[in-house]
Amino acid sequence: MTTSHTASLPPQRVADDLRGLGRLAVDGVTGVAGLVESMHAAVLHAPAWIGRPAPRKTRGVSRLVYRSVHGVARLVGHGVDRSLAGIAPLLGEARSTPRREALRSAINGVLGDHLEASGNPLAIRMQLRRDGVPLPLSRRALAARLPHATGKVVVQVHGLCMNDLQWTAGGHDHGLALERDLARTAVQLHYNTGRPLAANGREFARLLERLLKAWPVPVQEVTLLCHSMGGLVTRNALDHAFARRLRWSTLPIRAVFLGTPHHGAPLERAGRWAERLIGLSPYSAPFARLAKLRSAGIQDLRHGVLDDVGKPLPLPPAVRAYAIASTTLPQAAAEHEVHHLVGDGLVPVDSALGQHADPALDLRIPRQRRWVAHGVNHFDLLSNAQVYERIARWLKR
Repeated sequence: MTTSHTASLPPQRVADDLRGLGRLAVDGVTGVAGLVESMHAAVLHAPAWIGRPAPRKTRGVSRLVYRSVHGVARLVGHGVDRSLAGIAPLLGEARSTPRREALRSAINGVLGDHLEASGNPLAIRMQLRRDGVPLPLSRRALAARLPHATGKVVVQVHGLCMNDLQWTAGGHDHGLALERDLARTAVQLHYNTGRPLAANGREFARLLERLLKAWPVPVQEVTLLCHSMGGLVTRNALDHAFARRLRWSTLPIRAVFLGTPHHGAPLERAGRWAERLIGLSPYSAPFARLAKLRSAGIQDLRHGVLDDVGKPLPLPPAVRAYAIASTTLPQAAAEHEVHHLVGDGLVPVDSALGQHADPALDLRIPRQRRWVAHGVNHFDLLSNAQVYERIARWLKR
């Protein structure tokens, strides 16, 4: 019988949340001040020819004023941060909630690389979890935590701005249903989706190596069940594991992709295009800084999975891959080209299936391991009954 992942979330220090939000507030004040100064400098700069950069800093008294704003904001921020750190024991801890986890995950998706670089307490540290609680990575402790563990492991990898708890949707969880129906054991990856895809992939590969080394019973098979961005993180992890010959890369591996933008997300490419357009004029160029606020993780969605020299990464031949795309259009629209363009509202059908006219980009997933769900949006992939039936049918074989 399936259960919720939200039964007993671990406590969190209240002061850490307050400190993290306080630091974001200070960053916001200094960021706005910097934007206003750039606009001020652009207005004073003449002539304002298209494509010619304007200075980003003012001079004289104006420069002194802006520096004072930055200095006061940071001084106040440091004072608040130190005070909260000092009274942290008095504020104590509070049980986390799904709403808090969702908010923190959304913030990490948009600003996660900045949170990590600035040491913000809101930054999510990668963990493998179960019921929202981190898994111990020693054999004895893991056996106590998972007394009914089987040799067939399912690792669920969530998408952008999401978290491991959100695999439970509409009272259903694909991983727990696979436990019930196919004797699998499911665990979930929890990670900062604002970090670069390659960095998350490398860390995931090493973390999975530690988990499977400590697994209570011999591991027979690993299934990576991935939603959206989670599929791109997983592909980077697979590349790292096979290149470094990690132990888990020698196991039978299946990868099930749900709405993964293998060839990039059009909305992110549109965001990059808008950023360049805004930057053409010296007067509007300061606003391009707002467009750049989106995290490295979001920007990586532009082209999908690339290697160090910008070439697409293939799937390792030893991995048995499956791909499910969805479209908000009904089955009757399947014969029309718009069906592939519309997709699920975020990811086109061909991108989700790994299909491409260029053989170098096509993932070559066999037709019998590709499927399109109709009348289903991007997030319905997590709870749709037909999607689960398709996954279960594939994994039974």
